[in-house]
Amino acid sequence: MVTITESAQDYLKQLLDKQNCEGIAVRIFILDAGTPKAETCISFCRPGEEKDDDEVKQYDGFKAFIDVPSIPFLEEAVVDFAKDSMGGQLTIKAPNSRLPKINEDSPLEDRINYILYNEINPGLAAHGGMVTLEEIHEDTVAVLRFGGGCQGCGMVDVTLKEGVEKTLLGQIPQLTEVRDVTDHSNRENAYY
Repeated sequence: MVTITESAQDYLKQLLDKQNCEGIAVRIFILDAGTPKAETCISFCRPGEEKDDDEVKQYDGFKAFIDVPSIPFLEEAVVDFAKDSMGGQLTIKAPNSRLPKINEDSPLEDRINYILYNEINPGLAAHGGMVTLEEIHEDTVAVLRFGGGCQGCGMVDVTLKEGVEKTLLGQIPQLTEVRDVTDHSNRENAYY
């Protein structure tokens, strides 16, 4: 669960006191949790803006409402405040916010996306490319779409068969095939 350091608690309490609103709190959540676009957020939470299933943490002088779906992604998260010559800065470090929480029992889609985001796309990014999961066909076929520098690239067949497919089939035995549905006739941004 998220840790709010003592200096961050003091800073947040000061911010909340300035809002001149009885019962105002903070709400912590992650937008697009488990994806490369994940963004950890802290916002003011006026009375009535909290969600019924939020987890509530009481701190000295204020409450924090934690978004329940965000909780697994807030594991090891730290909210800190560091004073500096400009006053200071509130930081939120959530190292697990972008990683899907997966295990062998996770849905097939989550396991495929985990491998795409964390193993395959970082390599493709060197050429300005990426690949996303479009759908899973008959529970055994991953249907992918290439983008960026991979769309229209003359080497995409090699990338698909020797890189993406080998990696996915090697790590997810349930998969029997990987297909590409990308229109490669558009070569405008192709790497090769």
